[in-house]
Amino acid sequence: IVLTGGDDRLWKTWGFPDGNILMTGEGHTDWLSGCCFRPSGTQLVTSSGDTTVRIWDLSRRGCMLTLRGHSRAVRGCSWHSCGDFVASASMDGTSKIWDVNSERCRYTLRGHKESVNSIEFLPFSSTVLTSSADKTLSLWDVRTVSRL
Repeated sequence: IVLTGGDDRLWKTWGFPDGNILMTGEGHTDWLSGCCFRPSGTQLVTSSGDTTVRIWDLSRRGCMLTLRGHSRAVRGCSWHSCGDFVASASMDGTSKIWDVNSERCRYTLRGHKESVNSIEFLPFSSTVLTSSADKTLSLWDVRTVSRL
């Protein structure tokens, strides 16, 4: 299965290698910039130009949670390997770590001077890597909200 998101505000799962659409999700009000399966494969996360991050339940085929807190478009998202946390990167110059269980922002990472364009958890750790339009990469320890 391949997961995609696009300018049409939709995410789609595709059968591979046949290329048939298995599922489609709608709910964002602007383009999708990122999408990622939860490690368990039961949910996915999407990020969008509408400033939100959404968690989708694949069995119910719908949005189960909308995370709000960025002031500009969200450029990327990723799941932590434990499946309890989602990270987001935004054009507002911040990244956020969201606790999916409590449905709130746990940490906001500040330090880039321009748009944060991508974010990724290092597997099985509390470290995230961000990349920015300010031409820097940063490693962060999300437990202390500090750069490494």
